[in-house]
Amino acid sequence: MSTHGSLNSFQASRVLTSFKYADQLLSEVESVLFAVNSKSPFPKYRNDLTPAQIKVVQEYIARIRAQMIQALKSLGLTAPEARFGATHSIRVTLEFADITFEDCRPGVLRGYGEVAASIVPELNGVVNEMSGLVEKVSAYLAQGLGQDLQGRLERLARTGNEIEQLRTLQQVIDGQGLIEFRAALSVLLDKLESNNFQIAVFGRVSSGKSSLLNHILGANVLPVGVNPITAIPTRIVHGPEPRVKISYLDGKNEEAEIARLREFVSEQHNPGNAKHVTRITVELPSERLRDGVVFVDTPGLGSLATSGAAETLAYLPQCDLGVVLVDSGSTLTEEDLFTVQRLYEAAIPALVILSKADLLVAEDCGHSLDYITGQVDSQLGLKVSVQPVSTKESHVHLLDRWFSEEIQPLFSQHKELAQQSVRRKIGALRESVEAALKVQLELSERGAQKDPQRLRAAEKELRSAAGKFEEANAFCLKVSDTIHGWGEPAISRAASAVASKWFSKDPKDLDLAELVNHSLTETATVGANQVFDKLQGFSRELLRGLASAAGALEVTEAATEKELTGVVREMPRFDLGVLVIELRKDFLTALGRGVTEHRVRNKLRAQIGPAVDEAFQRYGRMLELWIRRTLGELQRRFDLHADAYRAQLERLTTTKETGVDEVEAVQRDLAALSEFRIAETV
Repeated sequence: MSTHGSLNSFQASRVLTSFKYADQLLSEVESVLFAVNSKSPFPKYRNDLTPAQIKVVQEYIARIRAQMIQALKSLGLTAPEARFGATHSIRVTLEFADITFEDCRPGVLRGYGEVAASIVPELNGVVNEMSGLVEKVSAYLAQGLGQDLQGRLERLARTGNEIEQLRTLQQVIDGQGLIEFRAALSVLLDKLESNNFQIAVFGRVSSGKSSLLNHILGANVLPVGVNPITAIPTRIVHGPEPRVKISYLDGKNEEAEIARLREFVSEQHNPGNAKHVTRITVELPSERLRDGVVFVDTPGLGSLATSGAAETLAYLPQCDLGVVLVDSGSTLTEEDLFTVQRLYEAAIPALVILSKADLLVAEDCGHSLDYITGQVDSQLGLKVSVQPVSTKESHVHLLDRWFSEEIQPLFSQHKELAQQSVRRKIGALRESVEAALKVQLELSERGAQKDPQRLRAAEKELRSAAGKFEEANAFCLKVSDTIHGWGEPAISRAASAVASKWFSKDPKDLDLAELVNHSLTETATVGANQVFDKLQGFSRELLRGLASAAGALEVTEAATEKELTGVVREMPRFDLGVLVIELRKDFLTALGRGVTEHRVRNKLRAQIGPAVDEAFQRYGRMLELWIRRTLGELQRRFDLHADAYRAQLERLTTTKETGVDEVEAVQRDLAALSEFRIAETV
């Protein structure tokens, strides 16, 4: 029942429901207004509204909503709060979009008829492009980056002169739609807020990173002998009690005991980061972690983990100092040089240390230090300090001396060093934004002179090259999977080699173990060579796709052959271990070649069969990890160039000549950014 001046619950519910439905209808009107100006390739509405009409309608919608609020207040009613977060809803919708794109794969389309082989790579390339973009948006939202950049800038205004530069960068990035720089800008704001100093340790698998950090921290917290570690850098910070904090992609957080760290960082327990961990933080009550110093154990840019390199590269903007371990057992590699190079490219100073120095005599250690210093200087043009270290008791004084001379002094200066690091990173971000603006300006000035047909052909070739990742991945993984079961045919081949040698006229003495080892290794090499040749050929196809796009765009700095084909190297070695073989030639050859080969095969199967089977299964697993790592690195290096080319091709092939106002806006932004650069030189 209704009383004078009020509504009962049913009446109130009806009013709220009606107002809610009316608001939904207003939202639909807003969607129409947005759609008529949208750049959607599938427009729903024809734009027959003038800008003035659109503005008036929007103002009326705002007025209706304002009146709705006042009316509800007058009736003593309150609209319920929103039940769902926008971030979660957007990410769920993006998941559906990703599934929809996957329905365009050749395998799905074959349900509607035969798909021409010539178009399969391009179809896969289309899906890879779309899914890659969707994944980037979803990951960006999951990390919560840049949700209120302007507000954070205002709060941080008192921290120093860097803020004005960041404010200008934010305005340029937002105004020019350079969304790819939003994450880097947000990371810099995080750095200003936290004011910590992060020392990251880089090195190849088994280079001794975890042992070194355990010694520095005075606690065995990081698992040693994990081969390889998974894709997430592990941060070690100061805390009252030892514990591990884990953050997941879905926003969930968990705390665990230090002993469980291996479950999250090892490829064995978390292969390819299947648990979707986004952040791992270890808290320790260590004196060396006081006052904001943070150590970071990274997967390394050459980790066998599927996405280890990518995750490490994504972490770089947060790093303030890089320590690169070079294993004395394998000396300097291209991966070590690449790590040092990427650190300096990210405006991060690097220290290089020769780990496991106890394995070298003093003279050899000196030669190694000179060699590493010389190679870094000659190949990268960098003067770096290289020091020997070891965690072995007999040589631990080397590590203690290096720490006291190189790292300990940084603790008292960490706040100043952190500020210097931020300044370097701001400068690096400014240069990247300036480069992007210059590209826009260049394209607007000469875009009309481009050959549209050549641009479209380059875009298609680039897409087709990217689409062949699926084919290369399927072929190589099929070979590695097949190798798992090659133990039996390998023994048959070895038996044939032994029989052939015994029945040949070659008088040389025969080392049976060497002959069998050689034959078995040759069998494994057949499969490995198939994978190697496939990936080498694929890397050249990627290079041709990039070269075509670079040529069409007249880009001077294109990908080099070494940059891509150089990734396909250092394949895993087939290791049989020590095989004990006992065969008597006179007894076995008495009944002829065919029977001899059969009996040798049976004896080899009995004597070394299990060991050979295990060796091929182990090699298949190693090869599979190498394939995933190599393809992941190829993808990363290809995308570094391809993403920029795609954006430029899209701009040239889908937009008209840039207007005068837009050109002037880019010129103004470039001038604003250049003022900071000029001020730095004064």
